[in-house]
Amino acid sequence: MPHLPLSSFRPPFLGLKPSRGLSRFHPVSTQSEPHGSPISRRNREAKQKRLREKQATLEAGIAGESKSPAESIKAWSPKEVVLYEIPTKPGEKKDVSGPLPPAYSPRYVEAAWYPWWVREGFFKPEYQAQLPQATGETFSMCIPPPNVTGSLHIGHALTVAIQDALVRWHRMRGDQVLWVPGSDHAGIATQAVVEKQLWKEQGVRRHELSREDFLREVWQWKEAKGGEICEQLRALGASLDWDRECFTMDAGSSAAVTEAFVRLYKAGLLYRNRQLVNWSCALRSAISDIEVENRPLPGHTELRLPGCPTPVSFGLLFSVAFPVDGEPDAEVVVGTTRPETLPGDVAVAVHPDDSRYTHLHGRQLRHPLMGQPLPLITDYAVQPHVGTGAVKVTPAHSPADAEMGARHGLSPLNVIAEDGTMTSLCGDWLQGLHRFVAREKIMSVLSERGLFRGLQNHPMVLPICSRSGDVIEYLLKSQWFVRCQEMGARAAQAVESGALELSPSFHQKSWQHWFAHIGDWCVSRQLWWGHQIPAYLVVEDYAQGEEDRWVVGRSEAEAREAAAELTGRPGAELALKRDPDVLDTWFSSALFPFSALGWPQETSDLAHFYPLSLLETGSDLLLFWVGRMVMLGTQLTGQLPFSKVLLHPMVRDRQGRKMSKSLGNVLDPRDIISGVEMQVLQEKLRSGNLDPAELAIAAAAQKKDFPHGIPECGTDALRFTLCSHGVQGGDLRLSVSEVQSCRHFCNKIWNALRFIFNALGEKFVPQPAEELSPSSPMDAWILSRLALAARECERGFLNRELSLVTHALHHFWLHNLCDVYLEAVKPVLRHSPRPLGPPQVLFSCADLGLRLLAPLMPFLAEELWQRLPPRPGCPPAPSVSVAPYPSACSLVSPRYMTPQSGLSGEEWRAPSESIRCRGSSAGMAYTLLWIPGEDGLFLHGGCDDPRVLRDGISIVLKSRTLLLD
Repeated sequence: MPHLPLSSFRPPFLGLKPSRGLSRFHPVSTQSEPHGSPISRRNREAKQKRLREKQATLEAGIAGESKSPAESIKAWSPKEVVLYEIPTKPGEKKDVSGPLPPAYSPRYVEAAWYPWWVREGFFKPEYQAQLPQATGETFSMCIPPPNVTGSLHIGHALTVAIQDALVRWHRMRGDQVLWVPGSDHAGIATQAVVEKQLWKEQGVRRHELSREDFLREVWQWKEAKGGEICEQLRALGASLDWDRECFTMDAGSSAAVTEAFVRLYKAGLLYRNRQLVNWSCALRSAISDIEVENRPLPGHTELRLPGCPTPVSFGLLFSVAFPVDGEPDAEVVVGTTRPETLPGDVAVAVHPDDSRYTHLHGRQLRHPLMGQPLPLITDYAVQPHVGTGAVKVTPAHSPADAEMGARHGLSPLNVIAEDGTMTSLCGDWLQGLHRFVAREKIMSVLSERGLFRGLQNHPMVLPICSRSGDVIEYLLKSQWFVRCQEMGARAAQAVESGALELSPSFHQKSWQHWFAHIGDWCVSRQLWWGHQIPAYLVVEDYAQGEEDRWVVGRSEAEAREAAAELTGRPGAELALKRDPDVLDTWFSSALFPFSALGWPQETSDLAHFYPLSLLETGSDLLLFWVGRMVMLGTQLTGQLPFSKVLLHPMVRDRQGRKMSKSLGNVLDPRDIISGVEMQVLQEKLRSGNLDPAELAIAAAAQKKDFPHGIPECGTDALRFTLCSHGVQGGDLRLSVSEVQSCRHFCNKIWNALRFIFNALGEKFVPQPAEELSPSSPMDAWILSRLALAARECERGFLNRELSLVTHALHHFWLHNLCDVYLEAVKPVLRHSPRPLGPPQVLFSCADLGLRLLAPLMPFLAEELWQRLPPRPGCPPAPSVSVAPYPSACSLVSPRYMTPQSGLSGEEWRAPSESIRCRGSSAGMAYTLLWIPGEDGLFLHGGCDDPRVLRDGISIVLKSRTLLLD
């Protein structure tokens, strides 16, 4: 019998490595059959084959670490698909009486469960209030309403995975949970989709229909196409209360929008004024800041734009001479990137301390196109080191120029129309031309007059409409605006005082900066699809220069009363014309936390679940959505709409690139769940709206990233993978190989439960939980690991750090239960008579382990947990989704942790003091787990690397000698 001194195996506390002498040892077979039996030989040969395969995989992985991502991609072989084929009506409970399939198959596991959960009402707070573990506390959230036009992408899947894990944990914990589903009407996007469909199918433009007929077409489209998102949410296992589903254009939401508009107007926080707005000429509508893509250009760049016959050059600085009035040889050269706005210039500005122009202060210049005199003004906003140090001032088409013009009392000239053509103020020679066609004509005239002084590359940021691809114009429009300074100051103070918690906390800086510099919010949109503004123009004869008079009301009758009070005339005699514009989609979205609960009505849901317990969303929505919800929620309800905000990062691909259709790296969660062939991915690209150049780039990138398509991974693997990334760091880099690896983890759990079911047998009766006692040090150890996993899961959920939860569960199931305990217990279970302790421990590990897993892997947990025998003496929960979540404190007790083998509790070292020693020998990694036992220290050896064969070794230490047999 080989032996080594104990000193060779001291735990490596100070970086000590295990003795090299261990390389002489060989794995010990735990088979109870004779060495030469056919079963033993086949098992041994199979293990050796797996060892060779995994060792080859390990070596290939190490060799490929230096390769590029494209080089390291390897083909995946499709797994066998097992289908659930027992006839089951929607809403009926799945039949689990049959044996488990030999391998994990997502389609089999995920079949039938979700309709049953919904029918049984598990997701409703009314059901949860009756649970035995009910705490009496509430937990409420709303889903960020996705646009009804689209389908969920992987970023939405991350939101759903995080929110549903939190919701399911609170529900199992005993809280009364409400998670409200909903979708957004997406004014601009939906109208654009329906307009394209009308033109494609009927050859009809929107303006050829009446408003009522067009809206009827939109509602028909919504009913036909708008349910896709709900189906995706169900496929992701989102435990939403579907009876409370809302849509931002339904009757309740519309009433809330009207009420909010009226209240803000009466509070003096909503007004109508003529100001510069972001204008999309292609859409002929104002758009919000979030719909403006600020695209950096390194220099000269040509872009194809809607409505423009030829590519347009950007990233150039044009130099134009403005002659000094009265001095034929004197001029001021001005640099501009927008020569098409020259007809709208009303002044030229220089810095007051720029010595180059001091002698011209107060002088007049001549407009190079129109010839009229323009003042040369001085302003500290001018940057003398940029260009020539002189800038043209166009208040009607530049926010910065508008501010400068206001300081100097300059009147704006609007020279670009809503459709992007030049106005009559430009003269007959330009009127009606597309603005970028007019640019070329203007430059030709300047050259003919000898006033063009050249052009050069000029890095710039170009504002692009994300909906149409057109260049944004800044136009002066009479619109409705929300005053944000007062409400914004309250929102900033809420974070500063701690009343509103932003997590991760580094977002506080952006929050405070945004609200410190917030401007008024334009809420008018020149669309037909959306909430029509409840404001009415009083139509009457006005004196010259008199402003329009507007009134606001919840109905025309209420508006007529307001008009009568305003004019002093009987309301019946007045003619009112309703504003045809609709409200910004973000206005209704900002009301969602309370409008979804019935506001402005005093509903029981509003009283019971508002404010929301938590708002979870992507960090890119912090300011445009979260900030506006806080502003309007505080103003309209008198309290914060939520006290905690959890922000997850943006999802990028494995190379760190932003998900973009033009890059071909956008991932549809359904493709990851069900798998998809490369040909189907390519067809999806071709059916989109990419131009030929973008399509070629995207298709090539897609072939490189997914040369063999995407394997079927399943919902549980996708959810678990997404939750395993922490929210505290930067952007999330996701690769399909990660999700595929998590599917393998699901298979590991599946096989562990197949082993446990086989070990328990058909006549197994679980002990009551309070009577469970470990019969050996190994039993006590695995129960201590289970308790530790429960404690870490509880800590992760309480702190909303789901990566802690996934790590704890992965470590328990894979490294503690499968790698160590199951291997150690196999020879014990072959003894005759079979000991009673290990099966009870196995049952507890399965029962509690699956309940710990259920918030993140609901389908797999339900499929396996339903097959466990119930504990006697207490009615079992109908579903793991409403079973009590294991509490760490209930699993930690002297009786639960102390092995009943004659060793007193005082002599038993705490499980947390067990020691894990890692190393490698003869090309195989090993793990030694040191656990105090009856005769000394009980060690278990195996591999902690999932790519290498795991082998169980039982070792007993006696005195100071290591004995191995």
